[in-house]
Amino acid sequence: MMHTSTFLATVLAALCTVAPQAAAFDDKKLAAQPPRAASEEYRVGPGDKLRIEVYKDAQLSQSVQVRPDGKITLPLVGDMEATGRTPIELRDAIAQSLKEYITNPTVTVIVVEALASQVFVMGEVSHPGPVQIYGPTTIVQVLAMAGGFKEFANTKDVRVLRPNGTGVQTIRFNYKDALNDDAAKPIFVRAGDTVIVR
Repeated sequence: MMHTSTFLATVLAALCTVAPQAAAFDDKKLAAQPPRAASEEYRVGPGDKLRIEVYKDAQLSQSVQVRPDGKITLPLVGDMEATGRTPIELRDAIAQSLKEYITNPTVTVIVVEALASQVFVMGEVSHPGPVQIYGPTTIVQVLAMAGGFKEFANTKDVRVLRPNGTGVQTIRFNYKDALNDDAAKPIFVRAGDTVIVR
């Protein structure tokens, strides 16, 4: 596992030098996988439009857009950090803040519209480079949008490099295992991730 931002910068710079090559991929199951409309794994980002519903309180229920600073503003709550939280985490945080004013508040957070984000795909795929994603997107869907695997790709060791506060986290993904296990929990990508296929 690499934990330095220098490595990430090297990987991202390499994207500019990788040229697309002819596809040797015909896995219909991968290419046909539909987008997921919502997921508890999705993390809110700047520009996302949210619907905040407070049960039996129309005045507190709001449609808001996440500001560039990552925050939203709600009645009684004020400014609250939204970026980086899942809808469930944000729901719980809002409910906790409202407890000062309401007994046992019931809150729902819905991502109405997600701003487009970029994920970078490099290595043994048909169309390496940046991929635009909208809302909750799995690694399988990103691979499909990159044209799928080339003929000699190692589908058992796909890696996702994800920047975090201390460096770069490496997430390993076995595509073959995922196809054969319908109960496998999907891996969702995030804006700024780099997907590497060896």
